[in-house]
Amino acid sequence: MKTKLSVNLNKVALIRNSRDTVIPSVVDAAITAIKAGASGITVHPRPDMRHIRPDDVYDLTALLSAEKYGHIEFNIEGNPYAGPEANGYPGFMELVREVKPHQATLVPDDPKQLTSDHGWDLTSESNQLKPLVADLQERNIRVSLFMDPDESQLELAARLGVDRIEFYTGPYADHYGTSAQPEILESFSTAGQVAHSLGLGINAGHDLNQDNLATFCQAVIPVAEVSIGHAIISDALWLGLEETVSRYNKILNDVEPA
Repeated sequence: MKTKLSVNLNKVALIRNSRDTVIPSVVDAAITAIKAGASGITVHPRPDMRHIRPDDVYDLTALLSAEKYGHIEFNIEGNPYAGPEANGYPGFMELVREVKPHQATLVPDDPKQLTSDHGWDLTSESNQLKPLVADLQERNIRVSLFMDPDESQLELAARLGVDRIEFYTGPYADHYGTSAQPEILESFSTAGQVAHSLGLGINAGHDLNQDNLATFCQAVIPVAEVSIGHAIISDALWLGLEETVSRYNKILNDVEPA
């Protein structure tokens, strides 16, 4: 199974928001990424609207609803507990219910966090998450939970009835190329086997890049989708977005599981 590439466009919106302008266009970036081989588009609209805004979500929904892009998946990430804000943010669940993306990735991030940096602790959160998961699935939205490679937590995710988990790959990326890499990679590989045995699809994301992506996907079987944003937009400063996405897509096409 080929791992699909979903391009996260948060950083495109972050650059745009540094000025009172519409440049660079998030929609144009999505079109370029798709042209280069991306199978999906990911956004993470936060309550402070530091990058992706509700209007971006609506514009991308319109784009991906067109027949030409009917094969492209739309993934919206965020904290399901994030409610409406005075700045116009409608609340995560409200936004997702309205636009009905293919997938909602639920992330336990705090509004003050710079970026997502840990998975769910379902020991304490399962009861609160259960009705939210059911709500999304009743709307034919695939549900993925942002998770660490913890076997006991994956068992709780399976009991919760989610469709997929997304491994938070920050620790792997941080230790890639160090003496700790084999042990950390093995923890993801083992957790991936557990997730697969429980019937959970596997996504992955956070600080995956051209150097470490293939190694991860070769070790963790099978990874359905990787969501990559920061590294792609950073590489695009030198290579251009179309060339960068094409290179990441080629890495995934060339992966041969061990």
